[in-house]
Amino acid sequence: MALMRRWMFSGISSQTCIITQWLTQNSMSQSCLVNGIDAFQELLTHSSNTPASLRSPQCEEITVPAVAFSGAPSTRETSFIEKMKKMGKNIIVFYGSQTGTGEEFANRLSKDAQRYGMKGMAADPEEYDMAELARLSEIENSLAIFCMATYGEGDPTDNAQDFYDWLQENDDEDLSGLNYTVFALGNKTYEHYNAMGKYVDKRLEELGAKRIFDLGLGDDDGNLEEDFVSWREQFWPAVCEHFGVEPLGDESSIRQYELKVHTDINMNKVYSGEIGRLKSFEVQKPPFDSKNPFLAPVTVNRRLNKGGERHLMHLELDITGSKIRYESGDHVAVFPTNDSALVNKLGQVLGVDLDVVISLNNLDEESNKKHPFPCPTTYRTALTHYLDITQPPRTNVLYELAQYATDSKDQENLRKMASSSPEGKSLYQNWVLDACRNILAILEDMPSLRPPIDHLCELLPRLQARYYSIASSSKVHPNSIHICAVVVEYQTKTGRLNKGVATNWLKNKLISDNGHKSMVPMYIRKSQFRLPFKATNPVLMVGPGTGIAPFVGFIQERGWLKEQGKEVGETVMYFGCRHKNEDYLYQEELEEAEKNGALTQLNVAFSRDQEHKVYVQHLLKANKEHVWKLIHSENAHIYICGDARNMAKDVQLAFYEIAEEQGEMTRSQATDYIKKLMTKGRYSQDVWS
Repeated sequence: MALMRRWMFSGISSQTCIITQWLTQNSMSQSCLVNGIDAFQELLTHSSNTPASLRSPQCEEITVPAVAFSGAPSTRETSFIEKMKKMGKNIIVFYGSQTGTGEEFANRLSKDAQRYGMKGMAADPEEYDMAELARLSEIENSLAIFCMATYGEGDPTDNAQDFYDWLQENDDEDLSGLNYTVFALGNKTYEHYNAMGKYVDKRLEELGAKRIFDLGLGDDDGNLEEDFVSWREQFWPAVCEHFGVEPLGDESSIRQYELKVHTDINMNKVYSGEIGRLKSFEVQKPPFDSKNPFLAPVTVNRRLNKGGERHLMHLELDITGSKIRYESGDHVAVFPTNDSALVNKLGQVLGVDLDVVISLNNLDEESNKKHPFPCPTTYRTALTHYLDITQPPRTNVLYELAQYATDSKDQENLRKMASSSPEGKSLYQNWVLDACRNILAILEDMPSLRPPIDHLCELLPRLQARYYSIASSSKVHPNSIHICAVVVEYQTKTGRLNKGVATNWLKNKLISDNGHKSMVPMYIRKSQFRLPFKATNPVLMVGPGTGIAPFVGFIQERGWLKEQGKEVGETVMYFGCRHKNEDYLYQEELEEAEKNGALTQLNVAFSRDQEHKVYVQHLLKANKEHVWKLIHSENAHIYICGDARNMAKDVQLAFYEIAEEQGEMTRSQATDYIKKLMTKGRYSQDVWS
């Protein structure tokens, strides 16, 4: 077997193939092959001449037979055209999804098709040859729908990266026979709002495809569900008009899966929380990724803040022997589980035995997706490990559940909330979203609503991995990954106490739990948030609150480089918190780093220790001469981490003002100056909302 690394980034796939082929044909050992490609990756990741869009490729290790390198055909079915013909489908819904929402919307649209006399299928673009879009016209009344999420700073999601590359690289492709539409999923707090969806919509038109309905823009900072429902309710009539078909008018529930109860089954064949392969948590085999996470023991779990109501924590995960490698700035993804008390309460309200072993089998035998989650399993395992039971349900779930309400008023309200009427939208916003009602709260507040648990499990979305910026450097901590997080806990308008799934789960990961090590299923997601290749370049870091996480790793790495005798440029930190004596995170570490020279300047804004609030942007402007000197004269790299909604925008505005004043520019020129730094990879953001 040979080990091949596949990179997903634009414009370099051919170089990667050439190098991989050369290394393989020259009969190099597996270790040499990996090292050779690693060297190529290192060059691209750190080269100051490499465009930012090409750095930090998303790397996934896959074990393949050596013959695969010589062009042997793959046995995997990559023709969605042949599959559609075989299954009698005429609508295909591709999704680019990082957290599951894009996939969920795609499934809803493919299911909708049946109500309009058509047949749809949802598809992951990573699994198919997207060049076949040119052949879709072979199928009568065919349509391709694209539900495309934007990840991070205008990037495609991991599963849509290859599709994005294909669109960029194939200028001669003729898609004149393709009918299409796009719904984009994004967040307005990010600068590159819905960049991926907009690009796909524009690029398909450039290649000759026919847009049959306007691009839909979903804003997760507002009401993504409302955006989607409003777009969808206009979209389907337009499709019917385009193809000259009549909707069937069938508004009844359409089940996708059928229940099978296992009364006599070998429990060794029952999933107990594994994400991918059965028993994968018992026998761990690298490489580790989203489908095969590594079970990392928790070696440290300590509270960071000295006081206050919030709980800020530092965890350390042991990755010894896993062959997992990471770099400063990467993200660690963890797979949390739901609170057992919440799961038990759901079982009680529904009056079911949660330990029954079941399978939910797809009624469409040709579908790639045989089950909505790993099966066979128990209801308890599904509700604990696989299903999201804490988020407010989307409108399609309420619509499907309405049929089970025995009270006519409850049924009417559920259907109303699932509609796009102004009254329905308002009711859903107030009663579900603003009140933060999860599925349990809805069942408690609607005693007449008692759906079959198997249908509820079919409807609920998958519980997703949570991403955290790694708070350590592999140069200093090669065998552990550090996490910095704040525990989420709040009271709702109904008086209920809601808890964040992942942070409360992590909080309870004790070092030794009844003599057993606490384990965290995790994997690494590569990031473009990287230290400059040249250590002599100054770095200017802005990270208030838990936004300090990646900079703990950056500071460790810069300190390590100094210890190796390397010349290191200025390392400047701007940190902010509420109170010095309460939530000054990593105070000892930061002050020690400044003392030993790893950190050349430490600036801390305590927002509530004085009458007037002081934030990091105020300190930046107070030090404007030094900041401008670093940026303009010394080629400093700027890094921002933390809140996207307010902090990141305020900090960016501060940099505009500094460039305007110190560089003697107009506001327009100053804005262009900072934007060019972004383009060059010298202004990087790792932000969330």
